[in-house]
Amino acid sequence: MTDRRLQIIVLEDTQEYISYAPKKDIEAQDRRPFDLLVIINPKLKTTSKRTAFFFEGCLSVDGYRAVVERHLDVEVSGLDRNGSPIKVQASGWQARILQHECDHLEGTLYVDKMVPRTFRIVDNLDLPLPIGCPTLGAR
Repeated sequence: MTDRRLQIIVLEDTQEYISYAPKKDIEAQDRRPFDLLVIINPKLKTTSKRTAFFFEGCLSVDGYRAVVERHLDVEVSGLDRNGSPIKVQASGWQARILQHECDHLEGTLYVDKMVPRTFRIVDNLDLPLPIGCPTLGAR
């Protein structure tokens, strides 16, 4: 029997969203704007071994952030909103968002992948990381 479930991810990162982040974070995270992207039945694969540790958040755990290691380069294939095949090559922050959204389809939240001692409320993002935690940035 054929699996007929539809899984859909929807994401965007506009210049307006990016403008709320500190300039140093925008550069370190390789954050660039991209338009609304809809991918039906996405299949994610990493395209390099490079990773980065950065704080990540989600409305599912609103008001909190934690450091998560993610791949810096990915490819996601699936169907676009019109049912046509689509393949997205992404790097930097867009790659992180794609991984985050694909995780949701598997029932995984960022807190399942976080460096546990980095979990904090948004108001405490500027506090130093605990001893023994990875430094933020690319590997």
